[in-house]
Amino acid sequence: MFHGTISVLNLQSLAGVALILVLCWLFSENRRRFPFLLAVGAIGLQLVLVLALFGVPAIRAGLTSFGAVFDGLAKAAQTGMAFVFGFLSGSGPQPYPVTTPGALFVFGFRVLPVIMVVCTLAALLWHWHILKWITKAFGFVFSRTMGLRGPTALAAAATIFMGQVEGPIVIRAYLSRLTRSELFLLITVGMACVSGSTMVAYVTILQGVLPGAAAHVLAASIITAPAGILLARILIPRDPVAEAALDKMPPDERVYKSSMDAIMKGIHDGMQIAVNVAACLIVFVALVAIINMMLGALPQLGGSPLSVERILGYVFSPVAWCLGIQGSEIPIAGQLLGTKMMLTEFTAFIKMGAIPALEMTERTRTIMTYALCGFANVASVGINLAGFSVLLPDRRDEIITMVGKAMLAGFFATCLSAALVGAIPSFITAIPG
Repeated sequence: MFHGTISVLNLQSLAGVALILVLCWLFSENRRRFPFLLAVGAIGLQLVLVLALFGVPAIRAGLTSFGAVFDGLAKAAQTGMAFVFGFLSGSGPQPYPVTTPGALFVFGFRVLPVIMVVCTLAALLWHWHILKWITKAFGFVFSRTMGLRGPTALAAAATIFMGQVEGPIVIRAYLSRLTRSELFLLITVGMACVSGSTMVAYVTILQGVLPGAAAHVLAASIITAPAGILLARILIPRDPVAEAALDKMPPDERVYKSSMDAIMKGIHDGMQIAVNVAACLIVFVALVAIINMMLGALPQLGGSPLSVERILGYVFSPVAWCLGIQGSEIPIAGQLLGTKMMLTEFTAFIKMGAIPALEMTERTRTIMTYALCGFANVASVGINLAGFSVLLPDRRDEIITMVGKAMLAGFFATCLSAALVGAIPSFITAIPG
């Protein structure tokens, strides 16, 4: 259970929660309509979820067991890779002496296959109605506690498990009738959360440096959904009049003809996601390398050359402070936040996973896991624009005006969750390794 006294860092995180809400209110399209009841409900729901997930012994034990599930999925994916690529996958006996075992961890062979396997399992579980029931349960909670209409609540819940573009497909027949506020909300929640396939990938990266990594990653995506809904409603308040006549639930658009059809379509979708992730990482990391080469030609600052990482560290340091990060670790936390927004959360998780356990406190690493666990980055702006342009071609111009703001809302939603976790006394010690 949670226990302990409130520290200065807890108060710092609490101040961060307030500052994030105020900042979003300042950029609201209608500052006279701040959703006070929703703010109380959303933050209350987040606290209830955190306390339930980590405070109730039975739920906590079940959440902890996800570590074994994620390990099993990663090992299964690695077995498939070893069958296809042999020793190149980094598994099994190597034909040459291994002098640097850490070099056997190749992102393309260890992480991307997991995405394909989990995406396929998600399609199969959806066809068997298991994932559909879980999604509807979360949708019911969102509709009752946060005032969302049925279709919007269902799509927001589906996004937690299926991803930023895949989730809204569940209500594709209804998308064209969403209000501007509801459409913005769905894009924001998609940016704030991650998909089930990428959760396993993040756990694979963080294993060994963060105790209870699987529990934290799963909890981060779940509790950030209410934060995304809240900040979306603050920035673009709801329009009850426009929603009044649009309450009928649409038919389910994600239908598979058989289990094999679900598997084959899951493989296809997983492959597209994996290729997209790989392409984004290659291009964005290359672009940063080019910029760093150009910055290297400038005079040094503080005895070291300028780099994108250093600049991002300075720019995002105030945000890191708002999360409740201690002073000595604020620069590296700021770099991770900036990396997440500009280079995708995968790059940020890889950088944090490479930091030795003794060089970053468990509190900071845990808070940053919640702050990084979301799709809010520059690359996702393009992904959402492309995806929703296909789903809603007639509203493409409207989507263009919202997608950048949705990225910022999603980014601050993950920060809100991280600050809330940082404000809970002794939260870190309550998590089993």
